Amino acid sequence: MTSNGAPKITIATIARLAGVSIPTVSRVVNGRSDVSPQTRARVEELLTRHGYRRRPPSMRSSSGLIDLVFNDLDSPWAVEIIRGVEDVAHAAGVGTVVSAIHRRSSSARQWLHNIRTRSTEGIIFVTSTLEPLLQAELRRLNIPVVIVDPAGVPPQQAPTIGATNWAGSLRATEHLLGLGHRRIGFIAGPPHLMCSRARLDGYRAALEAAGLGVDDRLIRPGNFYHEAGFAGGNRLLSLPDPPSAIFAASDQMALGVYEAVRRRGLRVPDDVSVVGFDDLPEVRWCSPPLTTVRQPLAEMGALAARTVLRLAQGERVDSPRVELATELVVRDSARRIA
Repeated sequence: MTSNGAPKITIATIARLAGVSIPTVSRVVNGRSDVSPQTRARVEELLTRHGYRRRPPSMRSSSGLIDLVFNDLDSPWAVEIIRGVEDVAHAAGVGTVVSAIHRRSSSARQWLHNIRTRSTEGIIFVTSTLEPLLQAELRRLNIPVVIVDPAGVPPQQAPTIGATNWAGSLRATEHLLGLGHRRIGFIAGPPHLMCSRARLDGYRAALEAAGLGVDDRLIRPGNFYHEAGFAGGNRLLSLPDPPSAIFAASDQMALGVYEAVRRRGLRVPDDVSVVGFDDLPEVRWCSPPLTTVRQPLAEMGALAARTVLRLAQGERVDSPRVELATELVVRDSARRIA
């Protein structure tokens, strides 16, 4: 709202009224020549009529690009986030540049060099920790930043998009408890990630609320990938008193548990119940279909894209910290025991 109570006029408002894309209005506002005379005249008339206040000359011009940055791209959940970002970017007439930094300083330096040599509307980081020097450089360049699933405590000025990891993990563990399981193994995610710690805490909270002690021997380390699920599943199934159910903190690790169970001549869920976390598209087609916690990955990507575009237009976001709801999806990989 403006000081007199009238709604604030944004580039998005003008684009909607003119029936053109947001980047087209940005090009007109910034004096670019790649707009037809008819469209320019229509947009200029609306800008004048609605009293749109143009940015000072020192502000960045529109590039028509969003940068989406991962540490790695070798996971199906990355594809889901990309899909959500791309849907919003395509609708807004904006392109998406996807990069992977791979946790190597040389990759990060090269990526930052690329950012300096071209314009971007804003940057979406996924499961990343922004080092102080990187934060300072992006502030100097006046580039909006949004973080999806922050690895650590995010910068105060950067909006974050996440999911209700603690609540989802609590609900999954409660589901197994409701099926009669009392020894429930847990394979955790990387401990440096906030989402991993929240899932472990949700598992612990459900056991404690049920009056059960937390047996640390039933908790195995993991990294969200198949191999860790396979290794953790083997360790849990090798215990003198193995768990009757295993909750893996990602779907990929849950599928690794499936393989550990199969190689022992056992069956899911007849011998071991298994639950995952993510609801990746392929888990409904495995045998048996996996019970899992649905993390709204595509929706998280879409919201991150909408947020970074709003910041690029000079708008304020409603809330700097957003968590989208998770949901337990019950399929056939967990059964009731006596």
